[in-house]
Amino acid sequence: MSDATADIAQQEPFSRRTVFWGIFASLLAAAGFFLLSTYAPDFRQPSVGGATPLSKSGIGYAGLAEWLELTGEAPDMARSDSDLQIDTNLLIVTISRDSDPDALANIVKLRKGLDTLFVLPKWATLPLFEHEGWEMKIQRLPDVVVNDWLARIAKAKLGEGETTVKQLDVSGQMVSVPDQLQWVADEHPLIAAGNGKAVLTEVEDERFYILTDPDLINNAGLKDPDKAAAALKLIELLQPEEGAVMFDLTLHGVGRKYDLAKLLVEPPFLALTLTILAAAALAFLHGLGRFGPPRADQRAIAFGKRALVDTTAMLLRRAGRLEELGDRYGALARVRAGALLGAPHGLQGEALDRWLDSRDKDEAGGFTTRLQAANAAKTLTQMHDAAEKLHDWTARRLGERR
Repeated sequence: MSDATADIAQQEPFSRRTVFWGIFASLLAAAGFFLLSTYAPDFRQPSVGGATPLSKSGIGYAGLAEWLELTGEAPDMARSDSDLQIDTNLLIVTISRDSDPDALANIVKLRKGLDTLFVLPKWATLPLFEHEGWEMKIQRLPDVVVNDWLARIAKAKLGEGETTVKQLDVSGQMVSVPDQLQWVADEHPLIAAGNGKAVLTEVEDERFYILTDPDLINNAGLKDPDKAAAALKLIELLQPEEGAVMFDLTLHGVGRKYDLAKLLVEPPFLALTLTILAAAALAFLHGLGRFGPPRADQRAIAFGKRALVDTTAMLLRRAGRLEELGDRYGALARVRAGALLGAPHGLQGEALDRWLDSRDKDEAGGFTTRLQAANAAKTLTQMHDAAEKLHDWTARRLGERR
């Protein structure tokens, strides 16, 4: 091995192959981190508390989801708009006071003509910090809050006053009336709480059902064996045919986060992203090898009179002063012509112009006419023509003199 090769080997502690695989592994790790960061919010579960199907608090519905799994098929969880559009399942939408109104509007839009059970909120709670996921009931939510959610689904309002019945009939299963029962007026209720009072009602001209009182199916209600049995009866009432029940999670923030990163890795912009990555890879491969000898650095300002003239012209063009050069060039051409043709010392201005005109025997006022054209020139073409005529006139008179 020559001394030059040995010096290069000493200067490069890693081989090119090692560097290449190191860069490749770094890019792969960066791409994986980008994808995981982009889609991580979609896989996060809602908080352990609240009125969600994953909550084990009293107002949650994890008990109903587990009860359905023990007695039949495990319920699905809707995490995206595509899940919400599945038409074979009864979708249970559990509303809490902190839910997203826009998400509810999206559910109503996507579930048009599909079996959907909306469960209204009822209680205001606070978390118990000594027990994660537990909540303490404070009071019943004001009717105006519940009516705001109800109005987004149907044209109805909660009824005022207490019901006189002591039990509810849920498809033959009798259960005790929940505390501070919530109901709506309906002449044809699916579950009645007295004459014209409905706990479970159907929206007119839609396959939407509204359960006004969540204490019939939430975790607190399922402590009662009769209510646990009635919850299954209620599901069977709304979905007589066999099919999986699905709980909605989008209302609680799952799968509803959109950002620019997703646009880059999902159709239709995925094709553009892949094209850009392919072009970057080709540019990288192109830069790995050299084609031809390296170009020597050139001077910023070249040597020579022509380079000086070109540089001066470039500076004048960038400064926007070219339109002011016509009269200045004419003044220089006058002085030069007078010096070359031997004008008397001290002649200036119009006196010098008249003396120069007198040198021309073929044309009256030949120099003055050309000088005025140079003074009036405003464009590069006009200045070039005027300067050429002044130069030709001076050269012709100088030749006649010789």
